[in-house]
Amino acid sequence: MAGDLIFLAAVSLLSAFQQCHFAWLVGKSRMKHKVMPPAVTGAPEFDRTFRAQQNCVEFYPIFLTVLWTAGWFCNQELASFLGVLYVFARYKYFHGYVQSVKGRLTGFYLNLIILMCLITLGAAGIVNSFLDEYLDFSIMKKLRKLF
Repeated sequence: MAGDLIFLAAVSLLSAFQQCHFAWLVGKSRMKHKVMPPAVTGAPEFDRTFRAQQNCVEFYPIFLTVLWTAGWFCNQELASFLGVLYVFARYKYFHGYVQSVKGRLTGFYLNLIILMCLITLGAAGIVNSFLDEYLDFSIMKKLRKLF
C-alpha cells in the first residue's frame, strides 16, 4: 500500500522541507535585523519575510488536505504534479514577497489556481467514488471507455 502513495508522500515531504526552510529564513532575517522574539515587526524586509512565511503556514493545511484528497480519490500522479507546481509557486511567492509586497502576486495567483485545480480534482474524485459505491455508476469508467 505504501508504494501506491509514494508520489503524494514525496511531495508532502518536499513541502515540509520547504516550510522548514522558510522558517529558517525568518530566523536568519531576525538576526540580520535584530528583531528579538516575541516581536514580529521590525525592518520592512523582516516584516515581509515574516508575513510571507506566515502566509505559507496559513495555506499549508489547505494544501495538504486537497493534495491528498485529489491524489487519493482522483489521480495520484496528476495531484503530485500539481503539488510540485504548488511548491515551486510557493517559492516564487515567498522570495517575491521578501523583495517587495507586489513581488508576491505572481506566486500567489499561481498558488490559488493550483489549489482550485486540486480542489476540483478532489471533489470530482469524491463524487465519482460516491456514485460508483452507492449508485453503481462510475464517471471515470465511462470516460475510459470513450477514450
